[in-house]
Amino acid sequence: MFGAIIGDIIGSPYEFGDRPRWDFTPLVADQANWTDDTLMTLAVADAMMTLKGDRQNAVDAENVIAATMRHYARTYPLPRGGYGSKFLSWLFSPGQGAYGSFGNGSAMRVSSAGWLFGTLDDTLDWAAATARVTHNHPEGIAGAQAIAGAIYLLRSGVSSTSVRDWTATRFGYDLSLDLQESQAKYKPNTACSGTVPEAIIAFIESTDFETAIRNAVSYGGDTDTLAAITGSLAEAYYVIPPALHDMAIKRLGVPLATIIDRFEQSRTPCAA
Repeated sequence: MFGAIIGDIIGSPYEFGDRPRWDFTPLVADQANWTDDTLMTLAVADAMMTLKGDRQNAVDAENVIAATMRHYARTYPLPRGGYGSKFLSWLFSPGQGAYGSFGNGSAMRVSSAGWLFGTLDDTLDWAAATARVTHNHPEGIAGAQAIAGAIYLLRSGVSSTSVRDWTATRFGYDLSLDLQESQAKYKPNTACSGTVPEAIIAFIESTDFETAIRNAVSYGGDTDTLAAITGSLAEAYYVIPPALHDMAIKRLGVPLATIIDRFEQSRTPCAA
């Protein structure tokens, strides 16, 4: 989850602006800060920690997730970014249900599910629950499951190429392109189908946490979300540089940083 937050911060200044060079500098711009992507990632993590191990019915679980997301939106003002119009309407309309979205928000906010459960099946089930509160379109659910499942597999020791193959086979994403080919074809897109494959390729083509984030941001377009999704994968495979950890904690401030502490203590080992 923390990798998603760092990716969101680093990608935030470039969202739908001019496509940045791969070697953009500094890595963390002065104006970089967390956006709605981070806040909803933290909200979902908070809800999932509340629900962890609770076998209540799916409707009740989704109500807890939705209520927590709405609480965070009311409580914490955004320093950067903003909510999409349909999602904004949902956030501030407590009686409104899911609206069939297939946008990339379901994949962006799901990363905690990849760390909190001990089996792949549980991970995929809870990932779907986090999506369904708004993104109940099959593509929206698939995007969330693909990312949470990939995180689970990566932290369990599965190789990045095997995770690529699993994701491509299970969810039908075309992951055959290399980074240069993928970036040449990319057009700014906020759908899961136009973001999740690119984020996975950015990770697969990386050599460490920083190069994964640079790969994602240099697509241009929806840079904060792309980098958040890529960062969530990279965290499960690489060591996050301490300087980036400290940067993100400083920008989050208290009390949001305390959610990170709770989350670190709640992570569940993968089943043998």
